[in-house]
Amino acid sequence: NNCSIRIGVNAGSLEKHLLKKYLKPTPQAMLESASNHLRALEELNFYNTKISVKASNINLAVSSYRLLAKKTDYPLHLGITEAGSEFSGTIKSSIGLGLLLHEGIGDTLRVSLSEDPVTEVKVGLEILKSLNIRNTGLTIISCPSCARQQFDVIQTVKAIEKKYSWVKKPISISILGCVVNGPGEAMHTDIGITGGGNNNHQVYLNGKKNYVSKDKNLVEEISSLIEENIRNNE
Repeated sequence: NNCSIRIGVNAGSLEKHLLKKYLKPTPQAMLESASNHLRALEELNFYNTKISVKASNINLAVSSYRLLAKKTDYPLHLGITEAGSEFSGTIKSSIGLGLLLHEGIGDTLRVSLSEDPVTEVKVGLEILKSLNIRNTGLTIISCPSCARQQFDVIQTVKAIEKKYSWVKKPISISILGCVVNGPGEAMHTDIGITGGGNNNHQVYLNGKKNYVSKDKNLVEEISSLIEENIRNNE
């Protein structure tokens, strides 16, 4: 049927003879397990294969994939398995997968969270976007809490992310609460908002200052700019 098969080695289910040999899951044990399965398929003249060597321990997973990448040209499926809850699992997955992808290792990936699979997909996509491997949807640059903020950046960002989670077209947006870093970031985004005094906020379009937004609801203001951007590029 011309289907592919994934050899899925997992540190939590290594073969008993390998645990006896190596005493615990190690990169060498993970590689040997994958090699044994791969050899069995190749003896049957089957080569439509990809390989994963997943572990919940980031260091073990990363070291195993690095070792595997040196030993084979088969495509590799990345994952930090059983990573945990949405919060902690996202951090673990971002570190582990990010390290490998940055080194050019990996062809497909799975984010493994104790969460809705839709969340797993969103986290995986954000990892790829952060490394400029994929370019899709909103990319928001925004500042943390700070006494210089001239508007509620946190709630504004949350509202925009939720409202436009469906967007597939790549649109970069900077939402910064003051004029210290705001203009510099706005010059590199499609839409930029920089906080100003007395509710007067600078609006940048395509990296250039376009107008000043006075006494307006910024969620509505940014929404209209996003929708105009989508219409102009249909």
